[in-house]
Amino acid sequence: MYGKAAFVERHSQILSTFYKGTTKHHTIRRVRFITPDVAVVDIDNEVRSVRAMPAGIVVPPDGIVKTQLMEVFVRRENRWWIEAYHNVDVKPPP
Repeated sequence: MYGKAAFVERHSQILSTFYKGTTKHHTIRRVRFITPDVAVVDIDNEVRSVRAMPAGIVVPPDGIVKTQLMEVFVRRENRWWIEAYHNVDVKPPP
C-alpha cells in the first residue's frame, strides 16, 4: 500500500469498522533529526476499547491494541510532511 489515496482509503476502512468507537493515545518516544529538514519519529501507540478485530487477530483482554510507529518527516516549503510510515504491533506478554 503506497501513496496518500491508498493510505486514506485503508484508514477510513479501519476507523469505520473494528476501530469504530475506540480512542487513541500516542506517546512520542524519540525524535531524531537526520538533517534540519528530515526527522525520524518513534511513537508508542495505543488503541483503547477495542472489541473485535479481523479474523486471526486476538483482542487483548484489556481491549488495548498496542503498536509502535516510525514516521519519517520531511520539511518542504516550511511545512512538515510524512514521507514514510511504518506501524508494527506489540504482542502482549504471554
